[in-house]
Amino acid sequence: MLGLVALAAARAQQGGDIQSMLARVSEEAEVFAHSARSVLSEETLHQRTRKPVSRFHARVVEATPPKEEFVAREIVSEYGYSSFKDSPAALHEFRTVISIDGRKVAAVEKARRTLTLGMASSDDSVKKQILSDFEKHGLIGAATDFGQLILIFTKRRLADYDFEIAGQDRIGAEAATKLKFKQKGGQESLTVFAHNAALRNVLQGFPWVRTPDYLPLRSRLVSSRKEGPFVVNTEGTVDYAMSAHGCILPAAVVHREMVGDKLLSENIFQYTAFRKFGAETELKFDVP
Repeated sequence: MLGLVALAAARAQQGGDIQSMLARVSEEAEVFAHSARSVLSEETLHQRTRKPVSRFHARVVEATPPKEEFVAREIVSEYGYSSFKDSPAALHEFRTVISIDGRKVAAVEKARRTLTLGMASSDDSVKKQILSDFEKHGLIGAATDFGQLILIFTKRRLADYDFEIAGQDRIGAEAATKLKFKQKGGQESLTVFAHNAALRNVLQGFPWVRTPDYLPLRSRLVSSRKEGPFVVNTEGTVDYAMSAHGCILPAAVVHREMVGDKLLSENIFQYTAFRKFGAETELKFDVP
């Protein structure tokens, strides 16, 4: 009997802990939603994409299989968040390219000005042009809209998921509690673009919160899809850090697509310290 009482008490305590964790996560998500529109960063994307297998087959069978080859690229961009007029609550990532593989595309000041004026514009066509310009640089399988992953945990969305504690872990030097979640209702709030097709999936994955104050440190989404006879597994992980602006912001994003243990593509995004409009850039204007 005492064992059952202790087990019930432990479960009740665990439930209370989850509620406290989710309250802190949703609080940070709300602060992010309020603050993200007014900050900029420099983003560096390191991309590796598997080269397509040649359709040519030699008559002589080779003793060893051909070496797997990847196309590697590095893209440096000015980076920020904004929304479209028809969906003002939905944040999207915007970028203007500075350099590709070390080749200068635009001066930093020009790229920054184009980005900030575009994000602050009330004309959605200007923002769509920024997105289109980024796509023209020929990135293959690059994921978008991962930086604001924390927003899937706003207070109004928490009821859409089932949560459970998945164990204890470490994120760098920080002790962390790992949670597991899976969507049970509501609308999907993250769109990942692959091969020019918008993929909307039931959201599931893992958030990590710092022990003992429950600050969000990391979020990971996992999903899979069929492509012909293959199952493509997708994983996106965002590491967050508390910024000088009183909100958590992404420090790094890792996005991978795999078929079994074979890597199809990998995108690693890294961010410099975020700056506020006006206060820390040469641009002086109000951002709504």
